[in-house]
Amino acid sequence: MVVIKLPDVGEGIAEGEVLKFLVKEGDFVEKYQPLVEVMTVKVTVEIPSPVKGRVTKLLAKEGQVLKVGDPFIEIETEELVETPVEEKGAATQAASPPPPVEKAAKVQATPAVKKLAKELGVDLSTVVGTGPGGRITEEDVRRAASAEETRIPIKGLRRIIADRLVQAKSRAALVTVFENVDAEELVKLRDELRSMQDEKGVKMTYLPLIMKAVVAAVRDVPAMNGWIDEERNEIVLSKSVNIGIAVDTPDGLLVPIVKNVESKDVWTLARNIEELAEKARNGKLSLDDVRGGTISISSYGSLGSLSGTPIINYPEIAIVGVGRVEKRPVVKNDKVVVGQVMEIAVTMDHRAVDGGTMARFVNSLKHHLENIKAAAGV
Repeated sequence: MVVIKLPDVGEGIAEGEVLKFLVKEGDFVEKYQPLVEVMTVKVTVEIPSPVKGRVTKLLAKEGQVLKVGDPFIEIETEELVETPVEEKGAATQAASPPPPVEKAAKVQATPAVKKLAKELGVDLSTVVGTGPGGRITEEDVRRAASAEETRIPIKGLRRIIADRLVQAKSRAALVTVFENVDAEELVKLRDELRSMQDEKGVKMTYLPLIMKAVVAAVRDVPAMNGWIDEERNEIVLSKSVNIGIAVDTPDGLLVPIVKNVESKDVWTLARNIEELAEKARNGKLSLDDVRGGTISISSYGSLGSLSGTPIINYPEIAIVGVGRVEKRPVVKNDKVVVGQVMEIAVTMDHRAVDGGTMARFVNSLKHHLENIKAAAGV
């Protein structure tokens, strides 16, 4: 008999939330067969069985947060086992007892009331019955359906996002610097490249061009490209520019990483962005897809937002927020004309960079965005 424990998946990940067990007690499993889906701070992973055998007990429940090394399943097997499993026997310390599994209370309601609840989208398990013996009545269901409040449990990806944002706000000294960018050349180049979309087989947006401008600004101010290693009390600067792109998914925000942006052309970047965004929305990101970032971009302008104060993808040093391009009156050659303007907001960890470095980076980024052809290499 062996107890399977949550393994260390790397990247300093210390815990994960059990999303879904893929087996049940009594099932026979093959070696390397997935046992459970676990969501970490960066990605959802399937934990495979290291042995062949029969599942005798589930030692955790869905929604429970496990730390690395915590037991989550017990398997009866005749195979020799290695870590991260624990053989059970007289000479082995007993595994921690599993947490109590709550049994769902039986809903007391007539078929007609259950049908009404389904039609109105009411979860009967959340309704307190006022009928005899706690039975749920039609009035209870209608009252629940018209309630002004909706309570949504903070779990899964939403819990992880909340934890990461709180961590960034509480541990980093965040400062945001704003700047307006003349986007005339950016819009012009994007439109020119769009005429080549069919030939290239990929859609061209502003993001690949902005990524190349970030690379150029990082060359000018290398102190912005890296992260803080708190365990060693070191600032780590990277020669490669690995840009995290914030992707809005039905379940929440994910930040996959486009690697080695400095060595790729804008069309390769466009393909990388499409592929990673698709994987993020379908829950198919691997651990490698979300690790190794050195700086991030939040392109909230693509959703129609004008400006914002992005929060760093902790422990990275900086994130670049990009608003929508809009027509505004601007002064050129002492005349007021209609111009294309985009606002950028760069949030940085003040522990790693000072005010002068921040200003130089923002000014450099503004310059490269306004002279985008040179930065993009097209």
